[in-house]
Amino acid sequence: MRTLLIAGNWKLNPTSTEAAAALADGVKNGLGPATDVHVVLAPPFVFLNKVDQVLEGSPIGLAAQDLYWESNGAFTGEVSGPMLVDVGCTHVVIGHSERRHGMGETDAQVNAKLKAALAAKLIPIVCIGETKDERLGEKTEEVLLGQLTGSLAGLTAEEAAGVVLAYEPVWAIGTGLTATPEQAQAVHAYIRGWLAQVFGEATAARVVVQYGGSVKPDNAAELLACPDIDGALVGGAALKAGDFLAIIKAGQDVTARGKS
Repeated sequence: MRTLLIAGNWKLNPTSTEAAAALADGVKNGLGPATDVHVVLAPPFVFLNKVDQVLEGSPIGLAAQDLYWESNGAFTGEVSGPMLVDVGCTHVVIGHSERRHGMGETDAQVNAKLKAALAAKLIPIVCIGETKDERLGEKTEEVLLGQLTGSLAGLTAEEAAGVVLAYEPVWAIGTGLTATPEQAQAVHAYIRGWLAQVFGEATAARVVVQYGGSVKPDNAAELLACPDIDGALVGGAALKAGDFLAIIKAGQDVTARGKS
């Protein structure tokens, strides 16, 4: 069984360093010194340094919400992989649907960012997922095939094994809607099958594939129990330490009893 990864994407929240530190401290204290699932927090860029300080001595990883594909240069407003490493980041989220669909980010740009993350020794969390219209049009696999092929282009099997994938159906992000465990598992199985076909069975067995899309304390256990779901990329529920800790606890319970 792959170790579950529970990541909290804070998006454009909270609005102050003090609030960010308090949220990180709440998760750190609630989690304790060790955990049998991996936990990562992804605050906005401006809070990364402070959150890194708060998390010192804990097993919680620190993620940025994006990065640029160049390491330095005349790119106003961008942040590079080496910069993220310097402020304590271990992970980086790439290609979130809010960037793909809201900001026009392409698979080629996601691929360039992924390669930059790997070069900087950051663990990339690459997001993929279909819109509501694409789901209703029965184009989920077609859309994911394009995103997977484009986003992971040029990777070796060993590089691919170190990538975290996050399946986030766009229609379930921030809407209160959630894919059923059966729907989510079917898509995760498709993703793992694609990985096996392209990179080999051994690599496919190592890749962590998270589910994201309105994951909450009351649905986390059922989703995380699915055989091909290896964690959660959590949005709104990550902004309350108690809710996020409850999702982590669900992951710990699944880990303790195993998956069928």
